Amino acid sequence: MKPRERFACALTLGVPDRVPTFELEFQLAPELMGRDFLRENDLKGLSSKETDKKLRENAEYIVRVYERLEHDAICIQYLSLEHLNRTAQYIRDLVGDQYMLLAHGDGTFSIPDGDGMERLVYDIMDEPEEVHKQAEEMCKNAIDNNRRMLNGGFDGFILCSDYCFNQGPFLSPDMFREFVTPYLARIIADIRANGGYAIKHTDGNIMPILDQLMETKPHALHSIDPMAGVDIKEVKRITQGKLALCGNVHCAALQTGTEQDIIDSCLYALEHAKPGGGYIFCTSNIPFRGMLLERYLLVLDVWKQHRDYAPEERTCF
Repeated sequence: MKPRERFACALTLGVPDRVPTFELEFQLAPELMGRDFLRENDLKGLSSKETDKKLRENAEYIVRVYERLEHDAICIQYLSLEHLNRTAQYIRDLVGDQYMLLAHGDGTFSIPDGDGMERLVYDIMDEPEEVHKQAEEMCKNAIDNNRRMLNGGFDGFILCSDYCFNQGPFLSPDMFREFVTPYLARIIADIRANGGYAIKHTDGNIMPILDQLMETKPHALHSIDPMAGVDIKEVKRITQGKLALCGNVHCAALQTGTEQDIIDSCLYALEHAKPGGGYIFCTSNIPFRGMLLERYLLVLDVWKQHRDYAPEERTCF
């Protein structure tokens, strides 16, 4: 199977030839390949010809990095919407539809910083209509941008507004249902209506709002955060046949645990989420700068040893 086909199969609850993998963001490209990905600031002051050259070179570099990692989807970031679309097209020119191309596409409230949290809580209590107006504007902007990116060559989106601390969501479930859930549902519905895929990411303890996240009908949930005590075995039991899961490999173990801790986390995720398909293997956050590259490569080694499905299990070919 092509990587894109494998990834799409898992997102639609099928069983591909093997468990696909990807990451929301890969910050260890300099350690792996010697340099970082292009950023929008790198293009300041360049002519249109110079900009185009940089974008094409970056597209080639992105493909090399993710080919080496054996990822099935590529999240393109760090660039303006116009340059994201051009990068997607250049990747298509290079490798066709080999990979699923994803971008960030959320437009819902997320955990604010300290001052922002206080302001939001006061606004919800004192001026809920204004909060809804802000949510509506964010939602419409996300839908507009997502349509432009789908038309520009992207396959889908990671919806990355974080909702949860380790203890639970930043709003009560009732407040979440009023100020987040309906807007998230609209964004996802529009992605689906335009032929795209939607993966909803949030760190933290999602269990108090898992039912609401499921109601919004993303193709998959990402993180399934073990650092917040979220057990992928239980989440798989609740969600099987309804949406796919991504993640659960313990990022704290990658930073401070032993090699055996990392292996155990990988094996637990694969043992409980792989059966029956609908699972995409990845970390519970990202391979972040400062993490030892060999720790992430160990994660991939475990995946390679256990990723294959038996031929009789497959539902996608």
